Amino acid sequence: MRPPKQMETSTITYTLYTWGANSFGQLGLKNAEDQVKPQCAEYRQEARTLRAITGGGGHSALITESGELLVCGQNHKGQLGLGHVSEVMTFQLCQLPGLRTVQQVSCGWDFTIILTDDGHVLACGSNSFGQLGVSVETQHTPEPLLLTSLKEPVISVAAGLRHTLAVTGSGGVYQWGTGLLSQAKRALSPQPIPGHFSSKEPCLVTGLDHVSAKHVTAGSAHCACLTVSGQVFLWGSNKHGQLCRKETFLPLPTALDQSLLNGERVLALHSGWTHLIAQTDAKRVLTWGRASYGQLGRQLTTTDSTESSLPSEVRTLHGATQIACGSEHNLAIVGDQVFSWGWNEHGMCGDGSVCDVIQPQPIPDLQNAKALLIGCGAGHSLVLCCLKNSEDTGS
Repeated sequence: MRPPKQMETSTITYTLYTWGANSFGQLGLKNAEDQVKPQCAEYRQEARTLRAITGGGGHSALITESGELLVCGQNHKGQLGLGHVSEVMTFQLCQLPGLRTVQQVSCGWDFTIILTDDGHVLACGSNSFGQLGVSVETQHTPEPLLLTSLKEPVISVAAGLRHTLAVTGSGGVYQWGTGLLSQAKRALSPQPIPGHFSSKEPCLVTGLDHVSAKHVTAGSAHCACLTVSGQVFLWGSNKHGQLCRKETFLPLPTALDQSLLNGERVLALHSGWTHLIAQTDAKRVLTWGRASYGQLGRQLTTTDSTESSLPSEVRTLHGATQIACGSEHNLAIVGDQVFSWGWNEHGMCGDGSVCDVIQPQPIPDLQNAKALLIGCGAGHSLVLCCLKNSEDTGS
């Protein structure tokens, strides 16, 4: 006789899947081979407690529910914050000074910016462009250093390729690192260059006096911020039309024309190296910027660059709950499914091929899993999934 239904129990298995570029062990698989399909990362059972996952040029970072920071991958500049410069091929705990817990982490090319729960910012890795915001004498550091020049709590951070952004609790935006300086000089000469492009410590970005910022994101050579009211401001390089203007470089934050968004409020803003993605209050997902690898998720009807540089909806992604951008590829959660699209040279779209993916597609190997969290490094992908296994206790 079969037991009654209530005797059935179900166990939920949480798994961190990683794939894509893996030259430095950034996938946490104990090897350095690229993976074109999702693989189970070497990771303890606390996977169920992760609250954020992300990556940089060749490294990965996870934040647990309790605010611990776990890292792996490339470490030649000390970007893992472990006190040494050796590669690490499985996730290891990064101990922060003062037993601080982590709210957010953002990974640049070869450096890491850490935001603690109490609003402090720490930084480790390369400082060759002043992107850590600490002493200019420091070329790189494997120890996370506290930024002492930010005098009020920080609520959002973003690491670009070689520059950094932060938002303070009062809504001000700070920028440091000289990664955009040479482009600024070429584009703006003989006009003066605003100080936020040449500063190696946090410098208040001018031109945002009448708005209150809440979130920042950064590309390889551009900056973006989202305000409390849902407005988007953009500055830096416009080489690929990512700033939606005619100028090649914008020295100061410039508001994205609301008419380009049908007047909708932006709820979340994401950036790859040369493209941007916005989620609006109408649940639409709009993309713009460089399109050469399919990173906009839509088939362009012409080769006219103006088409790619204006925000346009990707209907497949309507209602997406999460989006993550790598350098030129992206992940999204729609329903419970993970979709991927864009650059795929190292298999970071996870479809088993190395051909670029022009329009968002569900990842075949994850179709039976419920996606909880997504994250991208420059050329790799990370997804936390749960699998529900029903077990009949009476059999």
